[in-house]
Amino acid sequence: MPTDLSHPLPTVLIIDDNPAVRVALEVLFSLHDMASVPAATPQEGLACLERGGIDLVLQDMNFAADTTSGDEGVALFKAIRAAHPDLPVILLTAWTHLDAAVDLIKAGAADYLAKPWNDARLVTTVRNLLELGEANRALQQRTQGELRQRQQLEQRFDLRALVWADPATERLLALACQVARSDVPVMLTGPNGAGKERIAEIIQANSSVRAGPMVIVNCGALPGELIEAELFGAEAGAYTGANKARVGKFEAADGGTLFLDEIGNLPLAGQMKLLRVLETGRFERLGSNKERQVKVRVISATNADLAAMIRAGSFREDLYYRLNLIELRLPALAERPMDILPLAAHFLGEGKTLGHSAQQALLRHTWPGNVRELKNTMQRAALLATGAMVAEADLGLPTANPALLRWDAELDKPTIEASLQRCGGVVARAAAELGLSRQALYRRMDRLGMARTV
Repeated sequence: MPTDLSHPLPTVLIIDDNPAVRVALEVLFSLHDMASVPAATPQEGLACLERGGIDLVLQDMNFAADTTSGDEGVALFKAIRAAHPDLPVILLTAWTHLDAAVDLIKAGAADYLAKPWNDARLVTTVRNLLELGEANRALQQRTQGELRQRQQLEQRFDLRALVWADPATERLLALACQVARSDVPVMLTGPNGAGKERIAEIIQANSSVRAGPMVIVNCGALPGELIEAELFGAEAGAYTGANKARVGKFEAADGGTLFLDEIGNLPLAGQMKLLRVLETGRFERLGSNKERQVKVRVISATNADLAAMIRAGSFREDLYYRLNLIELRLPALAERPMDILPLAAHFLGEGKTLGHSAQQALLRHTWPGNVRELKNTMQRAALLATGAMVAEADLGLPTANPALLRWDAELDKPTIEASLQRCGGVVARAAAELGLSRQALYRRMDRLGMARTV
């Protein structure tokens, strides 16, 4: 099969003093579309690394005759790590000092496999690391223009220390900051747990009323009979249990921003009053005829199908158009896969790192609970991990469909087509589901003669 020069094969550096081992590994990798470079000594291996083009190192731990201490391998690993801190290194040896092997894993070695090795496990491990490395490089090698856009965005606007890396998130942030300057109502739509409140905070922070308060109301967490009192306030005796006058959220937000989450839960009576406030800035407290005046920027959010609610008569159409002057849709976490690992590291906190198997599991998971689910997963993993490195088992994620994880063979066309269909044709989402980077999935689609989509 001819080599596709537009997609060079990943290259593994094999550092081992045994020529039979080097040949066996070269043949194994060639059978799985991977190139290899052999080196018999640590010095040769380091020289190969200096010439560049290496994606992964597979190194022995002993090189001198009758040596079993592993000291040479430790020194080699430290030299590689010092010069190439992000390069994945796998330790492959009959060396039996397991405590020292664990120490090297903690120091950043990707994995430790004993001789004689299992071909399937070795190929799986190498492929996982190569694909993960490609995903990380894709993140790091964004064009200079994109990096400048991000820097300009961060310099011009207050992004409230938001953690993000995906272009889809960048587009959303740019639009949110653009509309923030206007005082018109904004509606945030998207699935639960996607981060609508954080975007509302960014809009407030970059608005003309940023010096004012930001008041948050979860309309879905309040009993229907109390929502009006919560929003507009109530006089003493206006309802059972109202022993004193109550200031509503609109009054509390005067001169600032009111964020109405789960706006679809607002009852029709409250919707009518809300419409009037949006149009005039005036309202009365529950149980009062005294008109009050406020100036409030309103941001609403929902994951409900408001159009269907309008047809059903449970949501006012005039209020919908008043609130929905500008709509910002938040993509699900699976639609912005480059955000997953940066967010996971952020939620994990200091003192813990993600092992490569855990990273791969995070990229494979579909995140139906979005950012909220990821945060809970990482907080739980931080508690369950016994060492500094979080393993896949610590995450507690459901086991992925084995058909989607065929690392020991090329993904076939039906599997990729099925994933693309589930993901609405979005390659980034399908790649995350299959545990690949977008570039890797494109390369496999090219090999199978499949047309590229977005």
